[in-house]
Amino acid sequence: MSDNQRKHQRTPLKVQFKIWHDSFGEAMVMTRDVSEGGVFLITDSVDVDLPEIGTVLKGQVQNVMDDPPLVTMEIVRMEPVGIGLRFIENVE
Repeated sequence: MSDNQRKHQRTPLKVQFKIWHDSFGEAMVMTRDVSEGGVFLITDSVDVDLPEIGTVLKGQVQNVMDDPPLVTMEIVRMEPVGIGLRFIENVE
């Protein structure tokens, strides 16, 4: 998808972000950019086998604010350096 077809504009942002899923436990990664609809995470230095596109996982920004929200995300894109995730509504 080209940038001009995106629903939400990306903003470059580098912060620590913790992700977790039953298949790998938890991992600390860095964000590359964020938008209202999702986030791209740099995962090339993480030693875990990431699940496939369509997998739902949890995440939380680290060291930026007190009590950051826990977000639910779906993997929508995989690249050699990282993964693109779409924020989804919590169904809990």
